[in-house]
Amino acid sequence: MRRPTGIVPLSAALGAFLALVACAQGPQEQPSLTLATWNAEWLMEPETFDELARVCIGRGGRAGGTQRTIPCDLVPGRRWTDADFGRLRDFAAAVPADVFALQEVDGRAPAARVFPGWAACFTTRPHVQNVGFVIRPGIPYRCNADYRELGLPEDDVRWGADLTLFPGTGREVRLLAVHLKSGCNRDPLTSDTDDCRMLQRQVPVLEAWIDARAAEGARFAVLGDFNRRFDREFAPGRDRSGRIIALWPEIDDGAPPGADLVDVAEGVTDEACRQQDPVRPPIDHILLGASLGDDVVPGSYRMWAYPRDGARWPDHCIRTVSVNLQPRQR
Repeated sequence: MRRPTGIVPLSAALGAFLALVACAQGPQEQPSLTLATWNAEWLMEPETFDELARVCIGRGGRAGGTQRTIPCDLVPGRRWTDADFGRLRDFAAAVPADVFALQEVDGRAPAARVFPGWAACFTTRPHVQNVGFVIRPGIPYRCNADYRELGLPEDDVRWGADLTLFPGTGREVRLLAVHLKSGCNRDPLTSDTDDCRMLQRQVPVLEAWIDARAAEGARFAVLGDFNRRFDREFAPGRDRSGRIIALWPEIDDGAPPGADLVDVAEGVTDEACRQQDPVRPPIDHILLGASLGDDVVPGSYRMWAYPRDGARWPDHCIRTVSVNLQPRQR
């Protein structure tokens, strides 16, 4: 792993000021780009929630990738109301990011209520939990094909969303949004549980995308909900028999050249995400490829804690980082 040069915690006010300066530039001329990731916690239209609640899956049941359903334990108190959408929209509008990687969102319709007027690229998985991007108006982009391979052959887990910003220009950046298998955030991936075995199988699929971008010489980032605490993982990524035991050391192996990754939150201590939450290491990450990691704006990484107002907020916080985007020769 390469540490981002100059990444140190700064005050929230200074971090926000730097990002605001970046966003104030025109989209073609802006010298920096602010990336964000946000798991919005089962974000769907209230009417959709009500419909699915009538046929929810009971305890012990499991929805496959082709099913539009929700667990019954979501039904009490987990429905996003119109007022909730307004509060989420206001909060997101105060975050000066240019592109958000989103998780647990039922596609474009609920995303548009939180980000009105923004462009969107979402995976087309039939399930209500999709992964995608919203892009600030004026930024050129291309939605690439879904990275369906992350769903594994049985298609039980979420796909990756693949996006190119500033396509065909010297500022081109390739982004992959992910939401990896939950339930194995700290145990070795060789643990005897279905969750760990499934996450273990996703690791080489994720690494294949990273290695392909590095081999192309692309500027790239992978961001989203990895459902994995990197602070509990140590090199090597494999045991003596070659089995993958840790996600972060395995994907951050520096091979091929350019696949040496930067974890922008490495060494930074977060505050609590919500009023009722303890302070804990993240499972949401923003990882930059080597060529993009060299261009991190010092001190720009930030976790956006929710107001301590007693209102309902998602169980993950927004995280942002800014990178310089000086044009490169093509």
